Amino acid sequence: MADHYETLGVTREATPEEIKKAYRRLARQLHPDVNPSEEAAEKFKDVTHAYDVLSDPEQRQRYDMGGGPGGAAGFGDIFETFFGGGFGGGAQRGPRSRSERGDDAMIRVDVSLEDVIFGTQREISVNTAVLCSVCQGSCCQPGTHPVTCDVCGGQGQVQRQVRSLFGNVVTMHPCGSCQGYGTIIEHPCVECAGKGRVRERRTFPIDVPSGIDTGTRLQMRGGGEVGPGGGPNGDLFIEFRVLHHDIFSRDGNDLLCTMQLSMTDAILGTDAKLAGLDGDVQVTVEPGIQSGDMLTVRGRGIQGLRSTTRGDLKIAVQVTTPTKLSNREKDLMRQFASLRKDEQPHLGEFHQGFFGKIRDRFFRQG
Repeated sequence: MADHYETLGVTREATPEEIKKAYRRLARQLHPDVNPSEEAAEKFKDVTHAYDVLSDPEQRQRYDMGGGPGGAAGFGDIFETFFGGGFGGGAQRGPRSRSERGDDAMIRVDVSLEDVIFGTQREISVNTAVLCSVCQGSCCQPGTHPVTCDVCGGQGQVQRQVRSLFGNVVTMHPCGSCQGYGTIIEHPCVECAGKGRVRERRTFPIDVPSGIDTGTRLQMRGGGEVGPGGGPNGDLFIEFRVLHHDIFSRDGNDLLCTMQLSMTDAILGTDAKLAGLDGDVQVTVEPGIQSGDMLTVRGRGIQGLRSTTRGDLKIAVQVTTPTKLSNREKDLMRQFASLRKDEQPHLGEFHQGFFGKIRDRFFRQG
């Protein structure tokens, strides 16, 4: 039997892409539609068989390990003779199906915090296996069909009778001529090299639900790769990552931020309009507010996953002290200080300080 690598004109170190290119080149030269001679037809069968073996990682590995006398396959025959099954497992009954379920796929999608508030729709691109548009998954050239294997008669298996210490033993083995399929594709589709599928970049919209967080996964059934022989699609898993925002962070479905407030506004109180993630937010600052106090705006947080209820916007107040004052401003501040009898600076318990109040009110306040 001719060496499959020699048949395709490649080395044993050839990559799957090099093997595929070699097959396509030879198929264009030897295909019956191009070269109707009997010699070309026989070579075309050999080339197709060689490609079927070398393009399948498992078959290629078995072939490289010595699928002939004295190799791994020879040991397998001995194992099968004494234990009555396929090497490494029981023998399957009936022909194999060319149609198999496709692999699942996963893609990671980055979304902004703004997208998470209400959810949105995004377009994503994925390089995946799709149904061959030429053969529609049949693996054959248009107008042709697989033919029944004349070795196994379409059973996909052949019997072997071996004389052993226990007498004559009959075992079933996948047919080497049709690789267990029961049929042979004499005219493989050139577009997909007889696989029934090709790789293609697909772009399609997805719904980004509200309330998702980094690590949230969605499953799109049937969104994965189409299977060999036009088999059913696998599933597509989408894993989201919520990007960092410079101003807002989140605690569950609540949004957190900090508002810097002037000393005079903290003393006298004020109304402020802040730029929220989904529009302006109006807040009222009561006179005498302190650094670390929390302002809560109900219902301006994130809409929950599969919910219509929104969390809250929680604003931590940070009162700022001016560092540059004019002489007139300093005089007014001295007059203000002389009218008050404030306590002298002193140390207080840590949890009553600014950092403790921020911690307690952000993460413990309901």
